[in-house]
Amino acid sequence: MLEDPPILTVRRTFPRPSEAQLRRFRGAYTAQVVDAMEGRGAMIPSIKPQIPPGNSIAAPVLTAFAHPADNLALTCCLDVLEKGDVVVCATDNYLQTALIGDLVAGMLRNAGAIGLVTDGAVRDQDGIEAMGLPIWHAGVSPNSPARVGPGTIGLNIMCGGISVSAGDLVVADRDGVVIVPYGRIDAVADKLDTVLAGEREMEAKVRGGLARPAWLDNVFGTPKVREVD
Repeated sequence: MLEDPPILTVRRTFPRPSEAQLRRFRGAYTAQVVDAMEGRGAMIPSIKPQIPPGNSIAAPVLTAFAHPADNLALTCCLDVLEKGDVVVCATDNYLQTALIGDLVAGMLRNAGAIGLVTDGAVRDQDGIEAMGLPIWHAGVSPNSPARVGPGTIGLNIMCGGISVSAGDLVVADRDGVVIVPYGRIDAVADKLDTVLAGEREMEAKVRGGLARPAWLDNVFGTPKVREVD
């Protein structure tokens, strides 16, 4: 017989990206970061921004898991998060009850969070937008959650099809959410520099009138393509 778990399990201390590491990702879009990660790293497309941010955000992750229909863990993040964090809260994709409304969103903002990502639902959309905290979520429900647990803060979670650890780096914009694992931050940043340089070069060519990429020469006029009448 399983024993009842504690209502909350918390890990407060974990390595976080440095300010220097964060600077290398600021201003980069999720698509560019994905290109620097072999084309992967984004959460499922059902997780969308409530308010598309003017620019992408790059920040440390504070993880949480809230049992379906409960938001004790998310609310308790107010006592754990550091200024500049994005809370990534998994709910096992539960959408029948809201994880968060406008008041908790406002308190997260006041506590220093710069965003929330969840595979759960929100409510009080007008109020959330007035609070100004960027939130990426998977749905909307007016139903209210309980606050009895169980839940976790600072432990590994699965959210949006991606494994997420506290201290990972999250990049989010109007296209979605990308997680850069903590141990890969520097390597991905190096690759990102190459991706950005290549995009700048290609953008200049397109603005200059380019209508056909050179690599098409390796497709057409070769045995790879069969032309038919």
